[in-house]
Amino acid sequence: MLDVPPVEREMTERTRRAGMPLPGPGWVVFWSAPVVLAVLSLFVGASSLSLAAVLSLDGQAIELLLVSRLPRMVSLVLAGMSLGVAGLITQQLAQNRFASPMTMGTDDAARLGVLLAILLLPGATTFVKMLFAFCCALLGTAAFLALVQRVRNRGSLFVPIVGLMYGNLLAAVTTFAAYKYDLIQNVSAWLQGNFALVIAGRYELLYLVVPLVAIAYLYAYRFTVAGFGEEIATTLGLGYRQTVVLGLSIVSLVAAVVLVTVGTIPFLSLVVPNLAVLLRGDHLRRTLPLTAVLGTTFVLACDILGRVVIHPYEVPISVVAGVLGSAVFLGFLLVHGRRREGR
Repeated sequence: MLDVPPVEREMTERTRRAGMPLPGPGWVVFWSAPVVLAVLSLFVGASSLSLAAVLSLDGQAIELLLVSRLPRMVSLVLAGMSLGVAGLITQQLAQNRFASPMTMGTDDAARLGVLLAILLLPGATTFVKMLFAFCCALLGTAAFLALVQRVRNRGSLFVPIVGLMYGNLLAAVTTFAAYKYDLIQNVSAWLQGNFALVIAGRYELLYLVVPLVAIAYLYAYRFTVAGFGEEIATTLGLGYRQTVVLGLSIVSLVAAVVLVTVGTIPFLSLVVPNLAVLLRGDHLRRTLPLTAVLGTTFVLACDILGRVVIHPYEVPISVVAGVLGSAVFLGFLLVHGRRREGR
């Protein structure tokens, strides 16, 4: 059995050294930001919707709220929360802060799975496509981790560089098959995350991520210990391989569910966990709630910005998240480089 208290004490010390605690008002802003953005999201869009119309029980306003705005807001919260947590687990298991489903081929393997579902089962439901995407994402991510673990003396940039090459290889196979069978428009739709088409009846699959996030929180100590490496984790009494399989299953299922429901949201699973670790340290039980909040805030902010920048038209969230996320990621790289130069 895993002796949790000593591990907790050790990780608490690591959190104290690594984290940068914010003052009280700072945490109030962090926890209240997603609530404010979620409420604002209900009243922003091409069709006018006001709080007065909702409170007066106007039939058209209520229908717009329940059919479109509320499902969209819920899907934004679920997608942002789950992708942030999936990125945090990925970085912990890969022992690399530049690892994420985006840089390890998980998303590309999931797209390949959806394509296989369409080719093998033309009338496949969304749930069946999700199962295909999950299986391919799990196998693809496991194969990548097995590959990189065979390389010794790998630097911090080795995993993302090789992961991007691996993901591009999978993407090339997917694109070639899509061209051959005249499905390139479907592939393009999966590449572009977009919440504009989310309405009641087309997003409920996202509720599957709620128990996944709960399981991730319950097993947070084990994921934390697994981040020390197989040798240390086994010495502490952890079933290392079982923990890794569970973590990869959570990450793959989250990637599959989000992909078939709303598409790909770039950089979220990469920059949000890094920011959470910077603020709270690398103890997953302490960092995971903040990661979920930051992921939700990031997605809501990107979606609202995409809806207002060229109103009444809309910029897909994948474009906005790509621009903002890449800027934040470059900032992390600059800070990382300066710290290494200062040593």
